[in-house]
Amino acid sequence: MWGHLRSLCPDPRDYAKLRTTWWADVAAGVTVGIVALPLALGFGVSSGLSASEGLITAIVAGFLAAVFGGSNVQVSGPTGAMVVVLLPIVASHGAGAVAVVAILAGLLVALAGLLKLGRTVGVIPWPVIEGFTLGIGVIIFLQQVPSVMSPGGVGGGGLSTNALIAALQSIAQAEWDYVVWALGITVVVVVSMLVAGRIHPSVPGSLLGIVVATILCVVLPAPLAVIGALPSGLPAPSLPTVAVADLPDLMGPVVAVAALAAIESLLSARVAASMANTGPYSPDRELVGQGIASMGSGLFGGMPATGAIARTAVNVRAGARTRLASVVHAVVLLCVVLFAAGPVGMIPLAALAGILMLTAWRMVNWATVRSIMRSTRADAAAFLLTAIVTVAFDLIVAVIIGVVVAGFFAIRNLARETRVTREAVPGEPEPGDERIAVVRFDGPLIFASGDRVFDEVMAFDGIRVVVLRMSSVEVIDATGAHVLEDIVTSLERRGVTVLIKGVQARHEELFRTVGVLPALRHVRHLFDDLDEAVEHARSHIEREGLRT
Repeated sequence: MWGHLRSLCPDPRDYAKLRTTWWADVAAGVTVGIVALPLALGFGVSSGLSASEGLITAIVAGFLAAVFGGSNVQVSGPTGAMVVVLLPIVASHGAGAVAVVAILAGLLVALAGLLKLGRTVGVIPWPVIEGFTLGIGVIIFLQQVPSVMSPGGVGGGGLSTNALIAALQSIAQAEWDYVVWALGITVVVVVSMLVAGRIHPSVPGSLLGIVVATILCVVLPAPLAVIGALPSGLPAPSLPTVAVADLPDLMGPVVAVAALAAIESLLSARVAASMANTGPYSPDRELVGQGIASMGSGLFGGMPATGAIARTAVNVRAGARTRLASVVHAVVLLCVVLFAAGPVGMIPLAALAGILMLTAWRMVNWATVRSIMRSTRADAAAFLLTAIVTVAFDLIVAVIIGVVVAGFFAIRNLARETRVTREAVPGEPEPGDERIAVVRFDGPLIFASGDRVFDEVMAFDGIRVVVLRMSSVEVIDATGAHVLEDIVTSLERRGVTVLIKGVQARHEELFRTVGVLPALRHVRHLFDDLDEAVEHARSHIEREGLRT
């Protein structure tokens, strides 16, 4: 217990390489800080809050997750996936509820780490993860449509909390004079980002785009909504106020946010660990660190945070090797708040929409989508269903449904591997062998295959002794064992003697508990050797006078 708790705490070994990597870490931190700035602003606005909350989250959560998290190179902050969950919360409960949700969800995420639940993300199949990502990308793109259609943007009155419906509503209510300017700025930003990427991967295209767009809007000037005034520093931490009567209504959103934060953070940390030799990551410590980060963000009035896959990838590619890079990223954003709040407040919201639209497009690996669609029908179905449910309903529901669908197909395919084969009686043929059935089981004997196995064995006719060969059964559950007990009982009731050969030692206790072994007519009807079992079967045929 104490060893587990120690493993969840910061350790001097986290910075063991710092003497040789500090300069690369500082450079990487500055790079990812520049990349994170427009994303933090955009995600804050898209969540229904403001750019200020996005920056606060990136600074506070980014710093705390870097120190307490389980990855050496993970970059945390506001993310598109979290925005998708937060927008309905803001619409239903108001902006003030977000800080409360951040603190309570952070507690749940940290508790999951304490309970050693960090490895559970491994049960989510790859097609479900990719479908989830595609759905999030579509939602983020759709969420930017209102910002281009009218000055009210995502905060416009009367819009649905569903991104697709809200996008259609905003188009129907569009102020077309405004749309021309907004689309123009959006195109300028997207083109700037694309051109910057072609010039050199290290050129911060999103920052270049918002600089160009802001200058154009000031010079022309354009009638576009802007971010507005930003605080010149971080607010003092404080506990958000919430009425006790409102807490039950918030628990559903809290659980959804906690589940999403855990899933996305663990996936991001796992991807980061595979990108470069930056040391292993601790899933349980990552959950504790992300929980602390969300709680800290909530105390400063920010949003729930998660590990950010895109920013983490930029961090690794820029040369980050220790947590110092993620700390520097948070310091860079803090410097923006302290020394550049005025210029940042002049950024048009349409510019942020352009950044997030292209970000949403880049979130989806289209080669991966093609691979999944060309794989198996089951995986393609799980992928598509997860994506559709994500867009139409809810992210967490989509993951649950996707896992259930993928699990259903996996179990069905596993059940199809179960085979029941009647083999010839080994050795030289003897009179009466036709009355003996040697039945071999292959594959898993589980609940999904139980009825079929029962029917196939009971279909054998004209026999007096059955030898059930179990040595090739590697997996068996309680239902499978119960089916086997039914087979033994039913055959014995018919007057057929049942012999069992090759029960693996790890299955014996299950067979005894469920009743397979007690159902045998005699304790000597359990064998380890097939020849001995066949010899015993022939002795039964001889005693019954059935040899011809």
